[in-house]
Amino acid sequence: MSVSPPPAPAPAETALLGPAPPVKGLRRDVALLIEKVAGAGAGGLKAKDLAFLAPTAAIDRRNRVPIAETRDGEIATIEAEVDMHLPSVSQKMPYRVRLRDETGFLTVTYFRPKRDMIERLWPVGQTRLVSGKVETWNGERQMLHPDHVVDPATGQAPPAVEPVYPLTAGLPLRTLQRAVRAAVARVGDPPEWLGASTVAARGWPSFGDALRRLHAPEDPADVTPEAPFRTRLAYDELFARQCALRLRRAGRRAKQGRAIEAPGARAQALLAAIPYPPTGAQTRAFRDIRADMARASPMLRLLQGDVGSGKTLVAALAMANAAEAGFQSALMAPTEILARQHGEGLVPLLEAAGVRALVFTGRDKAKEKRAAMEAIASGAVGAVIGTHALFQDEVAFAKLGLVIIDEQHRFGVSDRMRLVEKGVEPHVLVMSATPIPRTLGLAVFGDMDISVLDEKPPGRKPIRTVALPTNRMEELIDSVAEAAARGERAYWVCPLISESEEVDLAAAEDRFELLRERFGDQVELVHGKMGASARDAAMDRFRSGASFLLVATTVIEVGVNVPEATIMVIEHAERFGLAQLHQLRGRVGRGDKPGACVLLWRPPLGELAKTRLDTLRRTDDGFAIAETDFKLRGSGDLLGVRQSGFPPFRFVDPAAHGDLLALADQEARLAVDADPDLTGPRGAAIRLALALFDVEESEHLARSG
Repeated sequence: MSVSPPPAPAPAETALLGPAPPVKGLRRDVALLIEKVAGAGAGGLKAKDLAFLAPTAAIDRRNRVPIAETRDGEIATIEAEVDMHLPSVSQKMPYRVRLRDETGFLTVTYFRPKRDMIERLWPVGQTRLVSGKVETWNGERQMLHPDHVVDPATGQAPPAVEPVYPLTAGLPLRTLQRAVRAAVARVGDPPEWLGASTVAARGWPSFGDALRRLHAPEDPADVTPEAPFRTRLAYDELFARQCALRLRRAGRRAKQGRAIEAPGARAQALLAAIPYPPTGAQTRAFRDIRADMARASPMLRLLQGDVGSGKTLVAALAMANAAEAGFQSALMAPTEILARQHGEGLVPLLEAAGVRALVFTGRDKAKEKRAAMEAIASGAVGAVIGTHALFQDEVAFAKLGLVIIDEQHRFGVSDRMRLVEKGVEPHVLVMSATPIPRTLGLAVFGDMDISVLDEKPPGRKPIRTVALPTNRMEELIDSVAEAAARGERAYWVCPLISESEEVDLAAAEDRFELLRERFGDQVELVHGKMGASARDAAMDRFRSGASFLLVATTVIEVGVNVPEATIMVIEHAERFGLAQLHQLRGRVGRGDKPGACVLLWRPPLGELAKTRLDTLRRTDDGFAIAETDFKLRGSGDLLGVRQSGFPPFRFVDPAAHGDLLALADQEARLAVDADPDLTGPRGAAIRLALALFDVEESEHLARSG
């Protein structure tokens, strides 16, 4: 199933989807700045791009007061007579115009003025309405470069409440406002795509009325995220995106793939080769995956689990199941380190189940690469673990039936699609070690089926977490030395590679030098700007025990597995996000000894950072941490736009509108279930919403994961 283009809408709606209306006298360089601020796409600036540019604030100009009642620093609108001009004696000096009313005087000041323009604007003896910020200078009231000057005799007046938009250098607010007003004039009254009960229950205006009021506010509160006008538009945006996700899901299920059914002997052989039984969550996840693979419609399932929850075992069972049915599988990891580490765990497991597996990366030698590609193309290899190298054109699979994407958020949509396209509608399993709150899961993974690993395998011990100020670093280094004497290993994570004057943070290279003075060649350094061979060599020495301390940046955040590592030091922990701290902590305590995580913080500690560190000390539940992280951050890409392949949100503020997502998803599900081809009147309105919010082309992303 695919979403066909929406039928021709009414003229006003066509105009909103069409090019932005011209602005008289607009220079090309300023027009380019408007395109940048409005987020114009490849097709150029459209009217809706400007109409969907939400104000960031509003200026209240309703404060009309006599001059004597103006307050320093406040915006005021004053009606006064032009008393006299006080021209500047040179271009470097300001030009002043003195105004008067019955209560006193106020001076309007211009720097670098055009004298003829000022004389026309401020004729002596005439009355003017002027609006701007009043300030006190040398004991006198003045207004520097007023925002508005109008002749009340013409019936004009400054706007009572003026919307403010995001700007960029060289773009005047007044120019952008004119462009937005011209676009909003084309909004019209689109057909209603929301259910009547939704609109009535919330007391919301129509879409058109909400958009017009947002850009012509009657009160500064009208433009806030909590206002009914912005809330209505945010719900529309969420509803459109959830409809697109539901259509993706329906489109995927309508496709004809290949059913993969196997008795399960190889999966049982694999389970027999491990020293512990799977958790209940692992068993349920594999059961769901196996049922999905047995259907002709291709699977798209997310396997979500906290650090150490056992996703690799579930992936191995799925690969064994595919091999038993005669199909190949490919697991793609975001880095070579992770691909090789997966290989260390998966290859022996799969071979115990009778499945030949290999690791394929871009750094393989030419001879090894040719041999691997021949084995993959012939079908001699049942499972391949690799990096981006897997989707190179020269890599051909004999019968690719299952694609597994590890840490899927680290890949672009096109990357994932290129690997998927190497099979004939293969089943897709995506894995994430980053717990995501249910609210966000709806937005990011609304087109997927989800399995959650919410149990830890037996033997995993809780990690003791402590927070220390940086002035106790020597004491901490002594503790690391004691751990080394016991045969344990440690990570030391820094936020930067090298010191900079601009950012006063501990740097990996500098910390490495300091620690090497104490421990000599027992210290390794790993960061993202190192060459791959040097990085791998350092990791290999650390894994083998040739060194016991690894100084690193967050390149080790996900997937690195050294069971002997028991200590994780995170320097300047107050600068890291909660989810990232939790991921780093999960790198230790993976063996038979308990792990410890030390959060080194630099005083003074702000309230937000204190809450983050306290949360991490109190719990190791990744899902609880994710919920707290969502509440604390409240902005940015928290609704997973980049992961979903959708353009950025225009109206949605995660902190203000997060509770709307579940309602929008429920309404989208009911609407798409009732009219899956969007052929009825409401379906046509939903098609328009998809076009307006730039998600009508999203269906082709469905197979990408």
